[in-house]
Amino acid sequence: MSYPTTFRYTKEHEWVQIEGTRARVGITDHAQAELGDVVFVELPSLGTVVKKGGHLGTVESVKAVSDVFAPLSGKVVAVNSDLESSPETVNQSPHADGWLVALELSSPSEANDLLDAAAYEAHIA
Repeated sequence: MSYPTTFRYTKEHEWVQIEGTRARVGITDHAQAELGDVVFVELPSLGTVVKKGGHLGTVESVKAVSDVFAPLSGKVVAVNSDLESSPETVNQSPHADGWLVALELSSPSEANDLLDAAAYEAHIA
């Protein structure tokens, strides 16, 4: 799998696509493959304020329940409500349609601490 070079990544296997002061967040292809078939996704409510490294949600699969951590600090301004009825989208399209939330960033400079695609690929190798 080639990871999108325009994204940034965490060592906990979240990805971030930053556009201005907003960031779309999801879990990586590696994370969904390790989890197996996703059967439920729990996401925060709109307006929830999260801190970098804090709890953002939960992804439940047939094998495990995994916490999703906020890769950056901000306010939840969108949630992927399609995942309520189709959680398997996280498996099918982890870097596109399987996104989890969008954040309005409170500290955009925190992104400087995230991994680029090459560093993430080295991390999971």
